[in-house]
Amino acid sequence: MTVRCAWAEGDPVMAAYHDAEWGVPVRDGRMLWEMLMLEGFQAGLSWRTILYRREGFRRAFAGFDPAKVAAFDDADVERLMADEGIIRARAKIEATIAAAKIYQQMQSDGENFSDWVWGLAGGETVIHDGLHILAKTPESEAMSKALKARGFKFVGPVIVYAWMQAVGMVNDHAPDCFRRNAV
Repeated sequence: MTVRCAWAEGDPVMAAYHDAEWGVPVRDGRMLWEMLMLEGFQAGLSWRTILYRREGFRRAFAGFDPAKVAAFDDADVERLMADEGIIRARAKIEATIAAAKIYQQMQSDGENFSDWVWGLAGGETVIHDGLHILAKTPESEAMSKALKARGFKFVGPVIVYAWMQAVGMVNDHAPDCFRRNAV
């Protein structure tokens, strides 16, 4: 029997996400940005809700291509507000479009989003004990502050910590989880 983190048990989609993605270090800037945007949409909801709508989000947001999303206008906001395949929260939709513009500006300025966020995280995965899972850490608070200073929204320290776990900046797999030493 495969032992995995308790949160991933009992749901095949959550288990597949856990087994293939959660905690695996992501260095691709576009994918890091996509995951940060999805974590922002999760605010007030469960990750399961977002995960079950991820393909809808990808369709609605042009594959999370920051250049395309940065060009979205008011008509796109209204289109997204009518899209039942995503979470229809105007503030989160507008924050995603604004974040695409920030991402694009960083690129135009010669900044690599991946290098920047990983630099804020210390450059390497931090391995925790897997027993004492925190909602936020001093590192997520600092990263949240840095993201907010750039103009990102829905990036509080709890959301940022969940993102850091998801993209492998932090390894919080349970001690007996088969993925703990695999990522």
